[in-house]
Amino acid sequence: MDAQIVDLLKESALLMLVGMGGVFAFLSLLIVATNSLARFANPVNEADAPTVHTLSPAANQLSPQTVAAIGAAIHQYRKDNHHA
Repeated sequence: MDAQIVDLLKESALLMLVGMGGVFAFLSLLIVATNSLARFANPVNEADAPTVHTLSPAANQLSPQTVAAIGAAIHQYRKDNHHA
């Protein structure tokens, strides 16, 4: 190979590595800055955490008439739309 081509390839490889390193450093700094801003702007206290409300088992049950109506509606829908 010609010496000039080898020098150009070395210079292009160095330029590529410097560019990729710069992009990596910028993105790393951006991630650190974003995480820091998120912690600073919205501190999470355990006392402020939302509470989970659970329903009693009786409130979760449907009446037999409601279950039958839902089943009939599904059956009718599948029959009208040719679903198996």
